[in-house]
Amino acid sequence: MTIAATSSPVSLGAEAALASFQLELERSLADLLLLPDESSMDPRWSRAMVEVRAYTLRPAKRVRPTLLLAGWAMASGELVRGVPEGVKTFAAGLELLHTFMLIHDDVADRAETRRGGPSLHRTLASGKAGDDLAIVVGDHLYARAIEVMLGSGLPHAAEATRYMMAICRHTAVGQYLDLDLARTPLQDVTIFQTLKVANLKTARYGFVAPLVVGAMLGGADKALLEQLERVGRQVGMAFQLRDDLIGLFGDDDVAGKAGGGDFVEGKRTFPVVAAWTRADAQGRSQLEQLWSSDMRDERALASARAALETWGGREATQRVIERMTRGARRTLQQLPSGSGARVVLDGLMARMVGRSR
Repeated sequence: MTIAATSSPVSLGAEAALASFQLELERSLADLLLLPDESSMDPRWSRAMVEVRAYTLRPAKRVRPTLLLAGWAMASGELVRGVPEGVKTFAAGLELLHTFMLIHDDVADRAETRRGGPSLHRTLASGKAGDDLAIVVGDHLYARAIEVMLGSGLPHAAEATRYMMAICRHTAVGQYLDLDLARTPLQDVTIFQTLKVANLKTARYGFVAPLVVGAMLGGADKALLEQLERVGRQVGMAFQLRDDLIGLFGDDDVAGKAGGGDFVEGKRTFPVVAAWTRADAQGRSQLEQLWSSDMRDERALASARAALETWGGREATQRVIERMTRGARRTLQQLPSGSGARVVLDGLMARMVGRSR
């Protein structure tokens, strides 16, 4: 990731610090998955860890470690002077935690691919055996992530880890609701419920928590934590709602994934429920039938997309995305600018906002 081009010394220093941080993050991830205490346990486990390491090191955005870095720099004011080893270690632990989340999510969603390659459960074995093995590997990475974060040696590491674990609990609630709502008639799903899922699953876990955790590690005060929480929530909600549109309509150039997956899985996302609330009786009946059918083929997907356009589901979602984006920009302008951290956040948000258009 590169940040916005500018000629100021602070911005250039921030860009150099970010580039160095990202390079060292990849090295840390590779090193943290070389575990001498497991090397002689069993050849089968050693082979599995080769696959896990390759999976973890696939090219990725590393959004959460970058947000953590921005939060730390915002609180400490030290970005251009260099990033402490403990912060790099904690950030790598956070990325391992995210990898665990991806593995379990792919099993739950029956996803075939991740980051340009097969999902881990497809790599380890076929069918249920692959699912079972991937869940166990995810559990292993979860434990490793906590071990790494607590072992970072930073003064506030325990506090930051406890906060992150609480957010993970809330993320599990969001995932549970997302899966459970897929079995619920559309007439019984509210806009509020879809926004709650988006907030718990994505905004708080993927955006708020890394910023806040990073700021905690940098010794932030309550006011800064609240500002970072606000901007993270706004960007995160915009990101997730855009992802909801991609999950229905697809945008390979933006997200690298085809559309229709959310429809096939019967997910009750914001665009769907927004369309249902705006539809007349006949339109609601059509939407209900489409989202409860076992035959969600290409023809049904085309009908679903047309219905979402007709009843304003796509347009309503875009309006909320734009409102969240404007709010995030306003909040971002209120943050301190002297350390170079806002330059990092500016660049990252520009990329997220670009994806959210």
